[in-house]
Amino acid sequence: MPIAFFVTVKTENLKFMSKAVKTLLNILDLEPLEENLFRGQSPDVGWQRVFGGQVIGQALVAAQRTVTEERKVHSLHGYFMRPGDPKVPIIYEVDRIRDGRSFTTRRVVAIQHGHAIFSMSSSFQIHEEGGLEHYIPMPDIPNPEDLPSEKELAEQYIDHAPENVRKYWQRERPIEIRPTDLTHYVSSKKLEPKQQIWFRATGELPANEAIQQAILAYASDMTLLDTSLFAHGRAVFDPELQVASLDHAMWFHRPINMQEWHLYTQDSPNSSGSRGFTRGSIYTREGVLVASVAQEGLIRLRTRDKGKTSPAGG
Repeated sequence: MPIAFFVTVKTENLKFMSKAVKTLLNILDLEPLEENLFRGQSPDVGWQRVFGGQVIGQALVAAQRTVTEERKVHSLHGYFMRPGDPKVPIIYEVDRIRDGRSFTTRRVVAIQHGHAIFSMSSSFQIHEEGGLEHYIPMPDIPNPEDLPSEKELAEQYIDHAPENVRKYWQRERPIEIRPTDLTHYVSSKKLEPKQQIWFRATGELPANEAIQQAILAYASDMTLLDTSLFAHGRAVFDPELQVASLDHAMWFHRPINMQEWHLYTQDSPNSSGSRGFTRGSIYTREGVLVASVAQEGLIRLRTRDKGKTSPAGG
């Protein structure tokens, strides 16, 4: 039987769920239209295009809805092809590629206005105990409690930020982030293309592992592309740049609890051809590696040719 993903979750029983988290869960709770066909909505937050993490999370949910409950996602690989329109529902079509003894493979295509905006392949596995195990240790960095909160950062810097940045920080969000170093966020200094960010959900979440994985997929798109701009003293809000995710890959190594703090360590080995490449590792605060991420994104310098547009987006 397919996994009963959000249907069995009663959010009213979660006493400490924030409004933003509840909105995120509603966004991820896709409407079934037909077998292998689902519809997703976008929040009304004033953005001109859909946040890439939303599309990744919704596509993963669509795939999860066609997989038996004992099989959990262990990897996904997606490509963004067009910017998502937040005013129009997104249709997710799932192709059941293979159901094997241990692994299940799914392909999902997200569609708007009759065109594919995103495609994703994902693989699910039955849990296996034992075997060989190792992971690279987490770096030694400050604890999240020793860093300023988003509210404290906003109060200190928001008056000097551009309007689009102010709107971003003033809006309640389901994921809180705390950078370990603020240099990139308060200056245009060229830095080593690395950063470490603590993040967690801003409220109580269901314990369902499939939901936790979908929310981690959503959060994994945050801040990643920005790391490729550190070496150039620029940021994703730079009006001289055309910035968009091009592809996104994730590997889920171990169970997670998104209510707890996780460290997102990121480094960008290369930028060239108007593209920036970034890798990420996600650890529990105890230092256990739970997921790995890789992404390439468009970081094109804008030209005066107004007719020139990007072939990709989102």
